[in-house]
Amino acid sequence: MDQSAWAEISTLVAAAPYPVEVLPADRERAAACLTTLEITTRSWLGAVVANSGGLVIDHGWLRVLGGGHDGLPDVASEMNPDAGYVIVAFDVMGGQFAWLQPEPGARPTVHYFGPDSLAWQDLELGYGDWLEAMLGGAVTQFYENLRWPGWETEVASIAFDQGINALPPPWTREGKDLSMVSRKPIRLAELVSVYQDTARQLGFL
Repeated sequence: MDQSAWAEISTLVAAAPYPVEVLPADRERAAACLTTLEITTRSWLGAVVANSGGLVIDHGWLRVLGGGHDGLPDVASEMNPDAGYVIVAFDVMGGQFAWLQPEPGARPTVHYFGPDSLAWQDLELGYGDWLEAMLGGAVTQFYENLRWPGWETEVASIAFDQGINALPPPWTREGKDLSMVSRKPIRLAELVSVYQDTARQLGFL
């Protein structure tokens, strides 16, 4: 059942410049997830779902969804068929990565919704290329404006189903310097919902 995609991913995990934790897979849950998604383990997404409960990257900053784990949903549960996308990762600040087809006939790409912009940005990378970049060191540069001194210890101390709520929030002028704001852990689902609701209220979505 195991395909070469997981071997490639495992090699990247081992060589990553920051800690990457491969959460154990629940085989039955993973199999059900693959069936719902209608993908195989030959794809990178399918390989992550089948072989892990998720990937926790860079001290817990980025949580890539897999077959599901305590505190992390599986990929299938984060599908939105009506909108045509599936959430494939969350970050600790309430950001989301979604894999979607921007227009008919186009190849699906990963998009990012950030707490500092409150808007979706097309990263113009397929899932495999995106995951390769995140495992290869891109997390550091991607999040350079959303970090503060000592973030590693703070982020590593919270649960997978928690995120860090910053007040003032990162999308405000006063919240740009995260070393100067109030920060506390809250449920990640709540944090994500707050940013989505704010974006809709402001007309960004």
